[in-house]
Amino acid sequence: MEYRQLGASGLRVPELSLGTGAFGGRGPLFGEWGDTDARAARRLVDIALDAGITMFDSADVYSAGASEEVLGQAVRGRRDQVLISTKAGLPMGEGPGEYGTSRARLIRATEDALRRLGTDYIDLFQLHAHDAATPQEEVLAALDQLVREGKIRYTGVSNHSGWQLMKSLATADRHGYPRHAAHQVYYSLIGRDYEWELMPLGLDQGVGALVWSPLGWGRLTGRIRRGQPLPQESRLHRTAAFGPPVDDELLYRVVDALDAVAQETGRTVPQIALNWLLRRPTVSSVIVGARDEEQLRQNIDAVGWSLTPEQVARLDEASAKDAAYPYFPYQRQEGFARLSPPPVTLNQPTPAGPQAA
Repeated sequence: MEYRQLGASGLRVPELSLGTGAFGGRGPLFGEWGDTDARAARRLVDIALDAGITMFDSADVYSAGASEEVLGQAVRGRRDQVLISTKAGLPMGEGPGEYGTSRARLIRATEDALRRLGTDYIDLFQLHAHDAATPQEEVLAALDQLVREGKIRYTGVSNHSGWQLMKSLATADRHGYPRHAAHQVYYSLIGRDYEWELMPLGLDQGVGALVWSPLGWGRLTGRIRRGQPLPQESRLHRTAAFGPPVDDELLYRVVDALDAVAQETGRTVPQIALNWLLRRPTVSSVIVGARDEEQLRQNIDAVGWSLTPEQVARLDEASAKDAAYPYFPYQRQEGFARLSPPPVTLNQPTPAGPQAA
């Protein structure tokens, strides 16, 4: 397992992390992901640690806190061996104090997470969404207080736009508050919008990417094929509306390319898709899920080898889309391109350094 710097911070994280959305699964979304109890979760943590996966990602909204509770039980007695990443900011109830990132909400959310996890500190605490109603100075002052108290080690965000993240970083710089080290983002072979603005921002500002749903909300598992109905056992029947949209033709084009590379390498379709992501700039860690031991072991086998440059190029071509405005002129027109820095070599890991992931 390779370990990488998380953005410009001193924290080193494994290239694969284990997501805990299936731990304690409850409700219409998380219940579909799985209902892993503490005993089964402890076994998954055992396997992960044996493979070098030391970071485990959760959030307060995952099964209304049950995910954090099960994770805390699964790592009990070995807290010093693991990194715990969690998130807060999305609604936990209907009341006015149950959502957002106000000072009161962040302090309460952190205390609740510490209690559920059974720990006295969180390695990486992320704002699960941008709260437009709360001034950034208040948000960052609260995080600074929690860092100074030792309850949080590093901070990050999730699902922010470029301007939202940049505003937060600029506010942190202006007041001397801790800068966000991580941005948890959706990124996959069928969802490359991250590359248009957030990846260049991450490179420029030293913010590492933690990738969620690297298999495109379960669409790159190898079970979805052109001209075939969606498998009856697929969770997409019930969860597609919660996840990122994807054009069917793009999906089939990418799956065709993945199938071809899988046949050449003897690897599975998901392993090819994960390995492609691990070579992208700014990517510090790819968060994988697992409902059982076999699925986790399959995901672990996505590391320790590399696609060839020619295979990467074919996957790049199959998954390419026109950029959204205002980025497409920089893709298409020579005059705009001259105003841009040299293009990033997207099939190579970013070298270590203050602006690397």
